[in-house]
Amino acid sequence: MSGTIPARGIPGQSSTSILGNAVLRREDATLIRGRGEFVANQPFDDLLHAHFVRSTAAHGEILSVDVDDARSMPGVVAVYTSADLGLEDRPPAMGFYASEAVRPFLARDRVRFVGEPVAVVVAETAYQAADAAESVWADIQPLTAVVSLDDAVAAETVLFETRHDNVMWQIPSAGAIDFSGCEVVVTEELWNSRVAGVSIEPRVVAASFADGKLTYWASSQGTHDFRDGAAKCLGMEPSEVRVLVKDVGGGFGAKGMVSEEEVIVGQLSRLVGRPVRWVESRTENLSAYVHGRAQAQTVTIGGTRDGRVTHYRLDVVQDCGAYPKWGAFLPEFTRQLASGVYDITNLEFSAVSVATNTAPTCAYRGAGRPEATAAVERAMDLFAAEIGIDAAEVRRTNLLASEAFPYTTPTGTSMDSGDYGGSLDRALAAADYTGLRAQQQRRREAGDPVQMGIGVATYVEITGFGGSEYGEVRLRSDGTVLASTGATPIGTGHHTTWAMIVADRLGVPLDSIEVFHGDTEVIPSGSTTGGSRSVQIAGSAMADASEKLVDLARQAAADLLEAAPGDVVLDRERGAFHVAGTPSLARSWAEIATAADEELAGLSDHSQDGATFPFGTHIVVVELDSETGHVTIDRVVAVDDSGRIVNPLLAAGQIHGGLAQGIAQGLLEEFRYDEDGNPQTTNLADYTAVSTMEVPSYERSFTETLTPRNPLGAKGIGESGSIGSTAAVQSAVIDALSPWGIRHLDMPMTPEKVWSAISTA
Repeated sequence: MSGTIPARGIPGQSSTSILGNAVLRREDATLIRGRGEFVANQPFDDLLHAHFVRSTAAHGEILSVDVDDARSMPGVVAVYTSADLGLEDRPPAMGFYASEAVRPFLARDRVRFVGEPVAVVVAETAYQAADAAESVWADIQPLTAVVSLDDAVAAETVLFETRHDNVMWQIPSAGAIDFSGCEVVVTEELWNSRVAGVSIEPRVVAASFADGKLTYWASSQGTHDFRDGAAKCLGMEPSEVRVLVKDVGGGFGAKGMVSEEEVIVGQLSRLVGRPVRWVESRTENLSAYVHGRAQAQTVTIGGTRDGRVTHYRLDVVQDCGAYPKWGAFLPEFTRQLASGVYDITNLEFSAVSVATNTAPTCAYRGAGRPEATAAVERAMDLFAAEIGIDAAEVRRTNLLASEAFPYTTPTGTSMDSGDYGGSLDRALAAADYTGLRAQQQRRREAGDPVQMGIGVATYVEITGFGGSEYGEVRLRSDGTVLASTGATPIGTGHHTTWAMIVADRLGVPLDSIEVFHGDTEVIPSGSTTGGSRSVQIAGSAMADASEKLVDLARQAAADLLEAAPGDVVLDRERGAFHVAGTPSLARSWAEIATAADEELAGLSDHSQDGATFPFGTHIVVVELDSETGHVTIDRVVAVDDSGRIVNPLLAAGQIHGGLAQGIAQGLLEEFRYDEDGNPQTTNLADYTAVSTMEVPSYERSFTETLTPRNPLGAKGIGESGSIGSTAAVQSAVIDALSPWGIRHLDMPMTPEKVWSAISTA
């Protein structure tokens, strides 16, 4: 199911608005031709290359780091350890984390995860730097590694020796709820598996220091946040650091925070006085960068035998890795969405984030919200199985009604709008749910070794929370328009979307609009692209700036028409101003540009009053071979609502990518460590990232429940696909396993895990 959504109902939008049309991406022409401006493609004179020496021990005392041999090798310009790098230790990412959890940029005294950098080599070529790095010898005395969350909580070994525990942050329960009055109570322990981002482009950064100014070329989700973070770490003023971000080969949250290695590259350029570039290898990206999810959950759900859920408790232990970054904070987003789309009166939540001798965790496509959905949807399935009522019917019984909005959840989250029952009904009808269940029953009765599983997940997520965004729309002297944004595109179609919004507001052709981004020297401010905030905040800034330009142009047109500004209107279909009631005498944008003494520009720094809450229903149908444990995705039906859809083609791409991520985590992907903290999945042969072979075509449908919290009525969509699909995949596989009496299986549900569950059932 697909189709173009007709444009309607947006203030300032003409009857022939371009919004809502499937406009092809403008960004793709240069990318397809291999002309993308990626950091690794940038030309530099006198460029040096960096290579990091990394710990092979998960936990240990550093006795010495011998760099003498490396310094004498061909092409080597310098080798640095923590002792001579000249950077102060980095404090925890948030001020309320455990203050002891500071991180040296290069490990000093102790290493805390395999892959932590202990030295860096700078050489004339990347090959010489890599060769010299092999000659650096770090003598490390092993310490007991804390790998499991049980060990982290027990704290027989602590990562930061001045602490008595491994707790980096926690959310205590606001008060215990009493399940004693429930007719049915079900409890289960769940594991939301650790995953890696695996962006096509890993970390790549270049830096050049000259005349007291440091210039970065970065692959980052936030041009200005990268600048501010790097400047703080380097002891510089933001005005002394310039950051350029052009094409980015994927981010998904991992590139939302300037990393230690990226800061070091800037320091290296200051120290050696030449440009320095570092290109991360895939093994480094997998083992030494940040991961996502990694959350242990205990769900307890209670209610009546007729399907009404009255009580729900979610207890979380979050693995934040060796140093607390965004990962330690993820349970807060899980808390905010703990009740999901359901009307549950009694709710309790608690969380503790603990350090382990593993790579740090950070925000990753959904960042705490997929974890909340996975927990409550799993709980709903367990509850339905216990009382013997169809899982979809139990969901319908407990959904929040559309008239309940705006709604404040038991955890204090203020939701804007929703029609959860509508999305569930639409998805069930599209999938022919009744027919699927009948087909499933026939196959079960026939003893088919390949069983069908049907998974249903209803979800809500938070997008567009916090911050503002800069937008400028400028009429240039030649009549074309320059739209500048503080947002940082990461491959998601910003240039196309912003041009569509500007074209709609001004009534000018798309071809006359240039979109500019990614230079802190030119654009005064900007926020990180993440949390599915772009259209609703940056897009609204573009709309606001466009309207302000219209007001300025109306004044200029009034002078040309010898009329009062209040009598002049913009005919967006013609792209011309005229006196109301006299359309025959008009002035075009080009005429206004020619007559103006200076370029006219509308400016906006748009902020949003509260987050928005996209929602939807995903249904997944799987085929499970009971003899091999292999699972094949047969169908995916996705009904998603992200408010106003500006471009359904781009929205569909976002959902498709999210569905791929959900399938990946459900069936394939998990970053694993052995009991000593050694990573086991350090390349794409071992870490089974999803490919087109595992992702089927999908059946999608959008609904539009507008939000009142921004002028476009838009909500986010970049993470929605990964939130509903993960839970739906897990639900479908366990549904296929139910004839063997199996009620739960943790992700990823690999053939080995599925076959083992059947063989021991």
